[in-house]
Amino acid sequence: MKTLKNIISSSFEVKGSTFISYLVPIKEFEKFETQQRAEHPKAVHFVRATRMMNINLQIEESFSDDGEPKGTSGMPTLKVLRGYEVIEAGVLTIRYFGGTLLGTGGLVRAYTQGAKDVILKAQNENELQEFILKDSDTLLISYANLAKIEYMANHLGVEIVNKDFQAQGVLLDLSAKKEDLQIFKIKLEEIIY
Repeated sequence: MKTLKNIISSSFEVKGSTFISYLVPIKEFEKFETQQRAEHPKAVHFVRATRMMNINLQIEESFSDDGEPKGTSGMPTLKVLRGYEVIEAGVLTIRYFGGTLLGTGGLVRAYTQGAKDVILKAQNENELQEFILKDSDTLLISYANLAKIEYMANHLGVEIVNKDFQAQGVLLDLSAKKEDLQIFKIKLEEIIY
């Protein structure tokens, strides 16, 4: 399975309709869609499909036709995400209607092309990477150790997802490959104790 580093876009026209497709990391998807709806007030459809891993290690999928005839846009987009084994990302395709009806077959082809084009562009620009299942943990540390722990986390491939500054110390939400998180915890004991 593959996941995405950065947002990628592509566009094309079919019979006067303009299709703008974006491949977006799942963490940014909702906010990005809201921004695009505000930036494209004259667009008639915002078709979406997403795939993500839930906490039970199951793939959750969603899609929306956003007013297009049922089954002509969201599901074809989702099928492309599945076919290219993209996870933790989604495709948002914005359509500006050009005055000519495309029919159900034409819509399926157009939305499929939009999803394929943006995924292939991501591949060509090396924006897709292997999906690595990450573990997470929460840790309460003293303010005095924060800089050392941030430095160590950075060098061991441990992402500090969130810092919550509290009276008793800093609560860190961590995310990393399981092995990296275990090494981090061992080294952490050397610093703290």
